[in-house]
Amino acid sequence: MTDTAASAASVPMVLADGVSKSFGSNEVLKSISLEVKRGEVMCLVGPSGSGKSTFLRLINHLEILSAGRLSVDGDLVGYREHGGKLYELKPKEAAMQRRDIGMVFQRFNLFPHMTALENVMEAPIRVKGQSKAEVRKRALDLLARVGLAERADYYPAHLSGGQQQRVAIARALAMDPKLMLFDEPTSALDPELVGEVLDVMKELATSGMTMIVVTHEMGFAREVADSLVFMDGGVVVESGDPRDVLSNPQHERTKAFLSKVL
Repeated sequence: MTDTAASAASVPMVLADGVSKSFGSNEVLKSISLEVKRGEVMCLVGPSGSGKSTFLRLINHLEILSAGRLSVDGDLVGYREHGGKLYELKPKEAAMQRRDIGMVFQRFNLFPHMTALENVMEAPIRVKGQSKAEVRKRALDLLARVGLAERADYYPAHLSGGQQQRVAIARALAMDPKLMLFDEPTSALDPELVGEVLDVMKELATSGMTMIVVTHEMGFAREVADSLVFMDGGVVVESGDPRDVLSNPQHERTKAFLSKVL
């Protein structure tokens, strides 16, 4: 590995330094500092309203920081620094940054008037200007990767929730992201469909994709994650190896939460 490549590999994929976010007088995140290494899978767990989803939205610049700094792959998210001051990026520049970050939401957000294949093809053609033939081949490969090769020509209304979420994952991957964010990707699914989505996410993790996953699936966190962060009230209460945190939590608040979900 060259010195340049080694130095790039040592840069965290995500670095949050004192990240805070308020909506009016409601302080949702209070000085969060976290680091996600390249190739790491981090699971964020905690009760509803603890700030997990807001943190993901800040990484993708779908929300604007109130304080602190957030960078992805060494670049400040949503801002550029000049002369020691931060300047917010123009919407077009922010959108360019967002191209490198895949996000899968709780609700699938597929275009209902497009087939599974067309949903996966849309962004690379429209945003990256890639050729239709090239994008179609890649989209078919991605649908096969998520186990939906036979469903390429189906519209969302004719797919189960689990199948729609797998199309949403393929759609995010079509942009060749360096980072994947999952915001409770299985919480809207019927219980019997959860496994098929988690299986795709496990395969992604095995392939080396850097992932931050907000989830209530503790089995997935224990089996797949490299690190687990328990958040409550907008702060990080406890973090560490998932197996250690889940089997031997150190904080009373963590213990109380896990006693309800495990």
